[in-house]
Amino acid sequence: METRKRSLVKALVWNAIGLATMALVGFLATGSFRLGGTMALINTALGFGCYVIYERVWTRIAWGRNGTAGTASLRLERQAGQTHV
Repeated sequence: METRKRSLVKALVWNAIGLATMALVGFLATGSFRLGGTMALINTALGFGCYVIYERVWTRIAWGRNGTAGTASLRLERQAGQTHV
C-alpha cells in the first residue's frame, strides 16, 4: 500500500509541473502574467485536492495489483478478530 506521504509528494511534484504549464498557457491566452498566474494557482489548488483524494481512494482498491488480491478482506477479517488460513 502506498503511504500518505508518498501520495502527497507525488501530488506536489505533479502539481508543480501543472502550475508551470498552466501559468504559461494562461499568459499566452490572456497576455497578462498576473491573470495567467491567478488562473494557474486556482487550477493547481483544485487539481491538487482532487488528485490527493483520487490517489488515496485507489490505494484502497486491490483490483489489478499483482499478489494483493484479497488483501483488503484479509485485513478486515483480522480487525474483526477472525483468523484467515
